[in-house]
Amino acid sequence: MAEQLIELNVTGMHCNNCALSVHKLLEKKGLQNILVDFASEEVKFSTNDNTKLPEIKKGIENLGFKVIDDISQHQPPFYQKIENKFIFCTAFTVPLLLGMLLSWHFLHQPIVQLLLCLPVFIVGCLHFGKSAWSSVKGGMPNMDVLIFIGSTSAFVYSLTGTIKNSGMQYQFYETCATIITLVLLGNVFEKRSVTQTTSAVKDLIKFQLSNANRVINGGIEVISAKDVRPGDTLLVNQGDKIPVDGEILSGNASVDEAMLTGESLPVEKEKYDKVIGGTTLLTGNIHMLATKVGSNTILSQIIDLMKKAQAAKPPIQKLGDRVASIFVPAVLGIALLTFIINYYAAHAGIQHSLMNAIAVMVISCPCAMGLATPTAVMVGLGRAAKNGVLIKGGDTIEAVANAKYVVFDKTGTLTTGKFSINEIKAEPGVDIEQVRGAIIAIEERSNHPIAKSLVHGLKNLPKQKIILKVAREERGLGMRAEDVEGNNYFLGTAKHKQDDHFNLSLYKNQKLLAQIAIDDEIKSGTTLLIAQLKKMDLVPVLLSGDKKERCLKVAAQIGISIKDIHAEKLPDEKLKVIDIYKQKGKTIMIGDGINDAPALTKADVGISMNDASHVAIQSASVVLLNTDLQSVIKFLQISKHTLLTIKQNLFWAFAYNIVAIPVAAMGLLNPMLGAFTMAFSDVVVIGNSLRLKKKKVD
Repeated sequence: MAEQLIELNVTGMHCNNCALSVHKLLEKKGLQNILVDFASEEVKFSTNDNTKLPEIKKGIENLGFKVIDDISQHQPPFYQKIENKFIFCTAFTVPLLLGMLLSWHFLHQPIVQLLLCLPVFIVGCLHFGKSAWSSVKGGMPNMDVLIFIGSTSAFVYSLTGTIKNSGMQYQFYETCATIITLVLLGNVFEKRSVTQTTSAVKDLIKFQLSNANRVINGGIEVISAKDVRPGDTLLVNQGDKIPVDGEILSGNASVDEAMLTGESLPVEKEKYDKVIGGTTLLTGNIHMLATKVGSNTILSQIIDLMKKAQAAKPPIQKLGDRVASIFVPAVLGIALLTFIINYYAAHAGIQHSLMNAIAVMVISCPCAMGLATPTAVMVGLGRAAKNGVLIKGGDTIEAVANAKYVVFDKTGTLTTGKFSINEIKAEPGVDIEQVRGAIIAIEERSNHPIAKSLVHGLKNLPKQKIILKVAREERGLGMRAEDVEGNNYFLGTAKHKQDDHFNLSLYKNQKLLAQIAIDDEIKSGTTLLIAQLKKMDLVPVLLSGDKKERCLKVAAQIGISIKDIHAEKLPDEKLKVIDIYKQKGKTIMIGDGINDAPALTKADVGISMNDASHVAIQSASVVLLNTDLQSVIKFLQISKHTLLTIKQNLFWAFAYNIVAIPVAAMGLLNPMLGAFTMAFSDVVVIGNSLRLKKKKVD
């Protein structure tokens, strides 16, 4: 059975901790491509066994969360919203804190403090206690275990003192209430901040939410874009969003495709041109035929790829995940040890020993480690997408940041792919019109840039019409065909002694008919790109199936060293070249043709141009949505700074816990200050990730 991507809507997740619990559960069940986003309440994973779905849903609900069918129809009760819980707890915690600061006698009464703390403690039990118990039951204790034990210890200790009428030194109700309130505040900030890191996907989803003017029975019917069907005729007016992918039937227009390509200049469109759903028609009016709708549109596929990309973890995240998995039991052990040493060895008394142990529990923060990588990856992927670079996986970012070689295909990548015919040399006794007819008949069946250029260059010249029965493309070689009379043709590169001036050969029944010399121009900005790569300590390499003479000529023009040129390589030979470079260092491959697909897959990172063949786009781990080669540099810079941000986040998360836990254990930090510090440690990590949105990445 084919692997299928499953999407679930899960409510009740209030922080990254909850998401980690669900993630670990799904990992234990052997699922792949797991993405748990607590802010958007989405859970995604791949499975090839749908019969396990009820068991998976039950497992998630056993953790204390709820799986629902339609998130848009689900409105959580007022009391379940994290913001409302925080406001409610704050109303009772503020008087308790005022009691510490002011000499209002009635606020110092144990019974008053108990009555003020009790509602907050009940909220804490329902909020953190439920999550803590579910995580322990599932064998994956989370941070809520620490918060619950810490706040409960303070409450029970104070309640015991109140019952025994032991005096003010036993009253720590404000500690219990403040811990719960501040951690709830941290959850509010965390949820809002993480929502910002996922905004790139949400921005793209907004482009899908548009209406369409369907032409029906001579009139216009306004419908939702999701109700458009393939074959519908749509009217798009100036200023409208193009609702779905399609082709222009009539009219001319300027279309803003910036949301897709990052290109600020509008694109001129006319009859038969393709248009993309979600782009904006700036000027003009068109009638269009809907060809791809729903999940088949380019925009939907990009959104899906971005969501999957967020689930692909960089190797660096494994360190944070390993530490987070043993963090809670370790902290509980340290807290217990703190109590024992303070009480039995230092004779600090039960009150002081208990407060130190509670401080250890509430200051510890595994969330920061859990958030360090995914938040940076989400922002990095979003920024790249806005610059016209679609990265298919978070793991790609780390591979790119450590890359040593950038291998380029030539045709359509470094060059425009728009060819002009310099010369056609027919063999003696061969009619040139027969040659032209054969070339056009064969190349009309191909989507390769060379084929399109040959057809365009010869269509207005005299030719003999040849009708083909079959034609097929051979990767890296050319086209084979058979006409209705049973003659076999081959048009492509042939490895035999001939003038290097000619790139292609045409054969009929294995006999040479003609040789063809073609040229294509180097893309603007290519020389600058190669210079920038060298400045970034990356080695540019040229790998092509084209003739050595032409590869040397292009390399000399743009600045690629002669020792890094590999010409006349077939697809299997390209694989061997990539393998050699991979053994020397991380290797990026940039290509656009069918013949590049195996090499794109083999490289550590494969980059495909947006106008490349479908196979190349599927094989690559990065797609450049515009044809501007400067987006390669932008992609490399964003990847480098994303990895730097991840390292900064992990350093903060580890350093914070390494310093904070011993400080709390030594009694130099009271539990309330610990709760405040812990609540904002997550915000520091997320805030650093959000800097990537605007940060200069040169």
